[in-house]
Amino acid sequence: MNRLLSLLLLAAAATSALTGCHRNDVANGEIDSQSTGNFRTYPLRGKVISTNAATGEVTLNHEAIPGFMDAMTMPYKLRDPRILSELHPGDLLTADLFVSQAADATVYVDHIVITGQAKPDYRPAVQFHVPQPGEAVPDFHLVNQDGRTIHLAQFHGKALLLTFIYTRCPLPDFCPRVTHNFAVIEKSLSAYPSLYSNTHLLCASFDPEGDTPARLKSYGESYVGASAPNTFAHWDFAVPSKSLLPEMAHYFDVGLTNETNGTITHTLSTTLIGPDGKVLRFYPGNEWTPQEVLADLAKIYPKDGIKG
Repeated sequence: MNRLLSLLLLAAAATSALTGCHRNDVANGEIDSQSTGNFRTYPLRGKVISTNAATGEVTLNHEAIPGFMDAMTMPYKLRDPRILSELHPGDLLTADLFVSQAADATVYVDHIVITGQAKPDYRPAVQFHVPQPGEAVPDFHLVNQDGRTIHLAQFHGKALLLTFIYTRCPLPDFCPRVTHNFAVIEKSLSAYPSLYSNTHLLCASFDPEGDTPARLKSYGESYVGASAPNTFAHWDFAVPSKSLLPEMAHYFDVGLTNETNGTITHTLSTTLIGPDGKVLRFYPGNEWTPQEVLADLAKIYPKDGIKG
């Protein structure tokens, strides 16, 4: 497998949805997500039927895409047609399907991950890990907005909701949207003191060089409120070291690519970790809602949970 697809795979994650925080045009200028408007993202799972180099399309036989279409076989435009030569009839894959919300109704596929090979003579350079319910989460260490080292095991005994962001993310539907969801959850939980005391929120940055404690503090205050009492007592903003980031990103299914313009192309990953330090639920992409998470938290603590 060539270096190009390896890099693309490194920027992807199985079953997760893209947050492409970059402004670079696609090769040949065929599709530019900035100029064609906002896109809604759907996870896609299917099998390669054929490829067409002339049109830059791959024909997929895919499962039903909830909220968008039934299972069917049809051709899809690739965001980067250069990877067509790496796709083979019979390959099983996951990908992100992007549907433009603008009038042009552009649809394309990106961030393909081969999950089953039709030909045994090639192998993806990177294998991704998707957190599974019941898995014990490693005790990753980070430095928070106060410059203090924290680690995941210290939150054992509480339900920990963990997501990944970076403060310079330029697209409102991605990092800002996820952080806003966390703010909604934070406010909702504060109305239930017992549930609030049994939970904790953590936004982990994947930008160790840019997201200093001071920057994380400023970013966090814009969501929590600088005047709030004990501003970060229930919600930390933290970053792992540069050396630890690849391992943490791999475990939580975060694909990262540093762009030449200083931005980061990445996937979105949010995980609910139970009081025992094990995965309870993984929320890929940006389609999950605060209400879903609150309902899941209420299942953990039914006596303290949010009512109706």
